[in-house]
Amino acid sequence: MAGHTRWVFGAWLIVLVALGSAAPSVFTSLAGAGWQADGSESVQVRELAQQHFGGNSSAAVQVVVHSDTETVDSPAMQRVLAGVTTEFAGDSRFGTVVPPQPGMTISPDGHTGILVAGANASTDDMVRAVDEHKQALTALSGEGIEVYPTGASALWSDFNKANHDAMIKAELFSWPVTLGIMVLAFGSLVAAGLPLLLTVAGLVASAGGLVLLNQITPISVWAMNFAMMFALALGIDYALFIVARFRDALTRAGSARAAVAETMDTAGKAVLLSGLTVLVSLSAVLLVPAPAVRTMAVGIMLAVVFVLAATLTLLPAALGGLGGRINAAALPYATRQQHRSPRFARWGELLHARPWPFAIAALAVLIGLAIPVLGLKVAMPSIQVVPADAPVRQGYELVQQQLGTGAPGALQIITPAGDAAETARIAAAGDGIAMVTPAQPAGDGSGLVMMQALPTVDPSDGQMGTILDGLRDRLPAGALVGGAPAENLDLQGALNHYLPIIVAVILALGFVLLLVALRAPLIAALGTLVSLLSTAAAFGVAKLIFQDGHGAGLLGFTPQGFLDGWGPVFFFAMIFAIAMDYTVFLLATAKEHYEHSNDPKIAHVDGLAHSGRVIFAAASVMVAVFFTFALAQPLPPKEMGIILGVAVLLDAIVVRLVLLPVLLRLTGHAAWWSPRWLRAVLPAIDFSHR
Repeated sequence: MAGHTRWVFGAWLIVLVALGSAAPSVFTSLAGAGWQADGSESVQVRELAQQHFGGNSSAAVQVVVHSDTETVDSPAMQRVLAGVTTEFAGDSRFGTVVPPQPGMTISPDGHTGILVAGANASTDDMVRAVDEHKQALTALSGEGIEVYPTGASALWSDFNKANHDAMIKAELFSWPVTLGIMVLAFGSLVAAGLPLLLTVAGLVASAGGLVLLNQITPISVWAMNFAMMFALALGIDYALFIVARFRDALTRAGSARAAVAETMDTAGKAVLLSGLTVLVSLSAVLLVPAPAVRTMAVGIMLAVVFVLAATLTLLPAALGGLGGRINAAALPYATRQQHRSPRFARWGELLHARPWPFAIAALAVLIGLAIPVLGLKVAMPSIQVVPADAPVRQGYELVQQQLGTGAPGALQIITPAGDAAETARIAAAGDGIAMVTPAQPAGDGSGLVMMQALPTVDPSDGQMGTILDGLRDRLPAGALVGGAPAENLDLQGALNHYLPIIVAVILALGFVLLLVALRAPLIAALGTLVSLLSTAAAFGVAKLIFQDGHGAGLLGFTPQGFLDGWGPVFFFAMIFAIAMDYTVFLLATAKEHYEHSNDPKIAHVDGLAHSGRVIFAAASVMVAVFFTFALAQPLPPKEMGIILGVAVLLDAIVVRLVLLPVLLRLTGHAAWWSPRWLRAVLPAIDFSHR
């Protein structure tokens, strides 16, 4: 790379221009829904509703029209309802429009009505349709009449917008903070700027790649949100490791090209293995049969691939071109900085001299924080994750006030016409059902009927699962139960089912990758286990904050009493990937010194002395990036920022700088031992430059 800088820069320029032309449309072109368990009963109900009942499915748009003075049948309200119908009429994505019906979608006092516009397109297209029409719909409000689009499609529209705005603000806030930390870590403006330029290249390429991939299969807009965060965090991580090693190699090598060769032969291998570990961890999430969850993983993986490619090609080319100018615009203290940090060397000597007190203290902290995870509860987000002034939340709360607590979460029952009477009788007699609407026959002669069962509780109430299970157990065999609450519960069931499988797959693959990299089964197993322990501790803290509400006032949110349902699956993969990132950096450096000296003490102390500052600086950047998301108003980005920030903090300080070095000290030569048969099977990966 360093010997062909013009070719490398030229190739990247072509890639960035080609993909960058598509990048600006990334947030408008990506999908907004996909939160469903493919193949579930609730998804079958939605598909049947769209085929046979004019699109009156969970994706239908419900427009709440309310007046304190006018009734639904008054001329003023009828004019507004006509305006709503006209707004939908010109868009083929909307199916049959059903005006407010007495006894079903009109409140007892007659002042609130719900117009339903059927879904004639995919859930993603329906969210886009709401994006395009909700401003015109809310503009129909006036003269004492309020208009609010609501329903699942409107919920995802407002939810995605609120979260997107929060993510962008957090990203913009994190960039100057990140640059400040980088300047302090490197002591040079040029060296600090390189990782940010690298990250921008990875972000632009991944944004364009997601837009192109979206032409093949719908990609969730959340994929780009997570990709932005991970590209920034990992891009800086990798560049820190490479640039720090290059500056050290430059002091010994005869040329910039030789310094790049030494850097990539040592730190470059560690970065490649770290990137593969991240990709492997995230690939396990693809097992979950939920489009939004899968595409979020794909988005991050695409960003990691581009950042990794830039780190292994563009960065060494830039370093070869810069040479000694990497230290340009240096701060005064930077000239005295050594790659082998005397401070971290002294810390390593202290850990080597007194391993047991530090081991016990680190384990006590991690186990103490991990214990609360045993009481962790998960559920899909409630309406509270949407800002209070969002139209969908105002309409939702209005429906509850006028039609009952469970009215926004009606369960849809589709059954053969011959079973309609029996189905209605059993459903109405069930616990937790306030009323069942009259059966509506399909208009296409399919012999199916649909009825709505209104629960007595809020759709996000913990009893909703019991009510749904009770209905499904009692109803005739041909009856299917769906609706928005059922889709959430089916998705939660799928996430719960796949969580232990994903954890097992990630742990197994993580161990195998460490084993291949280090050719040492004991330290590979210990590295995997301590990563699991730090991940459990992060979720224990999440339980205390987001479920129990400790610090909720300080952080500015109202606890839901549970963690968002997709959190354990997705955050586990993300946290474990980051934890293994630091594990590879530390152990690869330690193994390099063990290969040179065959002395476990030198491996332990010098491994920490040469990687400690980089790990500390990289963790500082990651914590700063993640904690900026804690300032977001919507709850999901706040959860993500705090959980990932705490995870990195614990992992870098307690695990990588205390527990793992102590384990190296206690295991001695055994840490690096490998049986002969295993060495014969595994590839020979050498971390020392010869």
